[in-house]
Amino acid sequence: MFYVTTSGGSFLLYHFDPASMAARPARIPPLPWGAEPQFSFGRANILYGMSHPEPEFEQYDITTGKVAEINDPSKCVKLGARDSGHSITVSADDNRFMTTLGPLQDENYLVYIYDRAQGCRWYNPQTGEIGGQWGPKGTVSVPDRFLVHNARMAKSGKFVYVTRGGGGSVGHRWVVWEIDTMNVSVCSRGCSGHHVMGYSHIVGSSGMSHPMDTVSRPLNHLEEATPLIDNLEPVKGSWYDSHFSWNNVDPNDSAPVCFSTYQATNPDTPGTAPLVAGPWENEIDCAETDGKASKVWRFAHTYSTARNGFWSTPRGNVSQDGRFFMFTSDWEDQLGKLPNGEKYRTDVFIVELK
Repeated sequence: MFYVTTSGGSFLLYHFDPASMAARPARIPPLPWGAEPQFSFGRANILYGMSHPEPEFEQYDITTGKVAEINDPSKCVKLGARDSGHSITVSADDNRFMTTLGPLQDENYLVYIYDRAQGCRWYNPQTGEIGGQWGPKGTVSVPDRFLVHNARMAKSGKFVYVTRGGGGSVGHRWVVWEIDTMNVSVCSRGCSGHHVMGYSHIVGSSGMSHPMDTVSRPLNHLEEATPLIDNLEPVKGSWYDSHFSWNNVDPNDSAPVCFSTYQATNPDTPGTAPLVAGPWENEIDCAETDGKASKVWRFAHTYSTARNGFWSTPRGNVSQDGRFFMFTSDWEDQLGKLPNGEKYRTDVFIVELK
């Protein structure tokens, strides 16, 4: 299965046949979830999400249609009238859940963790305080204080990656919290661009010398950055960006990491090809992470102008088995215009990684 978010903030579920590459609509779940859900990594019939406006971790059984509450953060922390949950990440064993709490993105102030066995735990980057029902409590040693743009939890459930909001560039000097401890580490060099986590490593662009200068860092030693791609030549055209997905990661963090690249200055005349000055631009690719070599697999072009809003800068997800990559694209402005006539439509595409 897969889901597609709508412009109104809800989502639609689809069945997917990997043999015929055909999709068909599934039952629409009656869920007041205010952020993107997450499929369980252990149970194919379970979908997790955050209810809205009252933030609660919930699970939806796709087979039976039943909804069950997992945890209500308001029983652990005092929330303001405007506060809600803005993201959800679930560990690979379905035991830990993470969300950010606050009034809205870039003004959220709390990273909230729920452990099925131990209860709640939280980190407030605005004050530097850590508290909850288990683990050490107090104020972190690093001086950084900020509101939250975004946060994600590692598949191991042991680390959270937090990007700043409300000041400074997003993704610059992000931090990693080791959940069971008071340890908060700040990325100090090569920190721009988008990132994705496995079990114990974080992968992303360094933003230093080349758009594909992609590095892997241990989450407990951010200073140890290992390049994934060797012998990069100077970029020949304008700088391009990328989004990463690692749903196929194994516990050793050795499965390839996949990504979609895009050029923000692509032409926006319908049917005009995107700008390409070298390999990996406007493509769906995967890169080797096992350290044995620095191979990049090139699978498809995105055909997106990246000029029609957030989702036209191709956002993608690799399937948990690593066989497919689903991404968004405006397909060179050839999908028709939105009802307001201002921008071209963005659709969802699936490519088989072979």
